[in-house]
Amino acid sequence: MSLSRHLASRRDRGFTLIELLVVIAIIAILIGLLLPAVQKIREAANRMKCSNNFKQIALGMHNYNDTNGSLPPCMYVGPGIGWTDENNVGPPWSVLILPYIEQDNLFKQTAVQNSVMNYSNWVLNRPGGFNDQGWRTIRSTKIPTYICPSEPYSNTMGSRAGGSWARGSYAANNSPSDPGGAADGGTPYGDPGGGNLPGGGVITINSSQTVAQLSVQDGSANTIMINHLRSGPNATDMRGCWAFPEPGANFTGNHAVGDANGPNDTGCCSDDVTGCDDRYDIAMGCWNGGYGQGEARAAHTSGVLAAMGDGSVRGVRAGINKRVWYIMNSRNDGQTWAD
Repeated sequence: MSLSRHLASRRDRGFTLIELLVVIAIIAILIGLLLPAVQKIREAANRMKCSNNFKQIALGMHNYNDTNGSLPPCMYVGPGIGWTDENNVGPPWSVLILPYIEQDNLFKQTAVQNSVMNYSNWVLNRPGGFNDQGWRTIRSTKIPTYICPSEPYSNTMGSRAGGSWARGSYAANNSPSDPGGAADGGTPYGDPGGGNLPGGGVITINSSQTVAQLSVQDGSANTIMINHLRSGPNATDMRGCWAFPEPGANFTGNHAVGDANGPNDTGCCSDDVTGCDDRYDIAMGCWNGGYGQGEARAAHTSGVLAAMGDGSVRGVRAGINKRVWYIMNSRNDGQTWAD
């Protein structure tokens, strides 16, 4: 047989089964080696985007402060209405700052009787009270600035209080104390170190601090203004709904105390959110028995992000000392901290 006929015969034969399996195995190994690197690059990009969201929200908070004389309240609550009444509480901080994060047109849809921005309408004891809920019409609008790109449940709408609540990933830091008394700086359980450090609130119900006040208390760079949140894994779990003004939904409170042990804690029951699932297997433990507690959580592998009072953004590792976490979230404990 001539050499040319011999080579042609080998070309016609093609791959053997063993050769084909070897090639497939090599490709599988290469994919296995590349996949972690691709995931790491994707997470780094998501974290950068999330950090930019924090910066934009923090800038919006500062612009609100400059225009209105203080940071926005955590939420408005009218006279005679309890702050845990999910059907009747007023608009939250995340609605109030919409004009300052390039969402002015969306905000204008809520300005029924100009009630959203009129503080006196909500908190003064006017005859018959005040309960304009027109701001809720925008609750189903998805706002990219309010969504962490790493959040896996961002497309699951919240179903309570009329339903169709779009998800969000960022929370006003009410305080590490009880949300109802945060403006007074109470410590319902005492600080985690066994002492009696004040746990004053930063963005509280019907009131808030100014950036200047944060600076002369513990320091704006030392006090968290915006925390991270996870979205609930099912429709009735209202955690992580940007316009829903309750703990765990769009503000953190009563965290770093009791069974809330810090960012991404893995114990059961640490959030207190009506309708939630106790998913401690994914670091989303929750007690379905009322509103009162919301811990910072994120889908980032390295922990959570937080925007400080001066507008800077920093990472906070999961497993941070519980007392340090308390101090970072209190405006007036008078302590220094290092992580």
